[in-house]
Amino acid sequence: MTSPTVTPTPAPSVSSTKAPMTFPGTVLTPGSKGSAVLAVQQRLNKLGCGPVLEDGTFGAETQDAVELFQTRFQDTSGAPLKIDGTVGPMTWAALFGAATTPTNATAPSQLLAAVLQFASGEVGMMEDPLESNRGPRIDQYLRAVGLDPAAGSFPWCAAFVYFCFQQAANTLNVPNPAIREAGVLDLWNKAGSQSVRRIAAPEAAATPSVVQPGGLFVITTGSGNGHTGLGEQVAGVRLTTIEGNTNLGGSREGIGVFRRTGRTIAPINRGFIQY
Repeated sequence: MTSPTVTPTPAPSVSSTKAPMTFPGTVLTPGSKGSAVLAVQQRLNKLGCGPVLEDGTFGAETQDAVELFQTRFQDTSGAPLKIDGTVGPMTWAALFGAATTPTNATAPSQLLAAVLQFASGEVGMMEDPLESNRGPRIDQYLRAVGLDPAAGSFPWCAAFVYFCFQQAANTLNVPNPAIREAGVLDLWNKAGSQSVRRIAAPEAAATPSVVQPGGLFVITTGSGNGHTGLGEQVAGVRLTTIEGNTNLGGSREGIGVFRRTGRTIAPINRGFIQY
C-alpha cells in the first residue's frame, strides 16, 4: 500500500495582541537559552507541535518539536523548510510571520550604497561576443585591475566588483578601500592579510545578520577557481546579488552582469568580505 503524500501547509498566521519578537540575528540551536527560545517553545505548543516545556532552554524536546514544525509547514514564500531542528530566519519567519525577519536593503555606509547604485546601473552589460570574456565595457573592468584584455581570456567577476568600487569612490571623492585583484581566492586571502573584515562561512550561517548589503560573497568552485559578486539585499538567508561574469541559467560560463535572486547564505562556502 502506498503511503499518502504529505504536503506541508503554508506558514501559520500570527494572531496576538502582543507583537511577536523579531528574529534575534543568531540561529537558535540545541543549547541556546533565553527569551527567543521561550517564544519559540510557546509558539510550537500553540501550533500543536509539542508539548514542549516552556523553560527558555533549547533541549532535545524542543529540537524534536522544531523538526516536526518544519515537516508540517512551508516558509513564507511557499518553499519547504529545511528540516534540521534549528531555528534560523526562515523557520522563525514561518513561526512568527515574515515581518519578524525584515529584509535588509540598506548598505551600512555611503560608499557601499554608491557601489550598489553604480552596480545596479551595470546590470544587463553583456560580453561581445558572448562567452569571450571581452567587450568594450568588460575590457574596462579588466583594465581597472591591471589586466590587458587582449593578452588572454580572463574571468572578470572580481574585476567588475573592483570597478564598481572605483567608480563609486571617484564619485564621492573618497579613497577606494577595495583590494585591486582579479583572482577571487587571491582576493579572499589578501583581505585576510590586510585586516579587511572577512565573515567566514560558518559565522555567516550561524549569524545571518552579520551579512550586510554591499558586502562581497566569495565562493570557491574547485581547482583554485572561485566566484564573487555584490550582495544587494538580505532577506533572512536569501540574497539578492549583482554579479559580473555570470548568467541566469546557472551554467559555468558567464556572459554578463546580472541581478540574481536565487542565492542563499549556506552555499557561500568561503564567506563574505565587508569593506
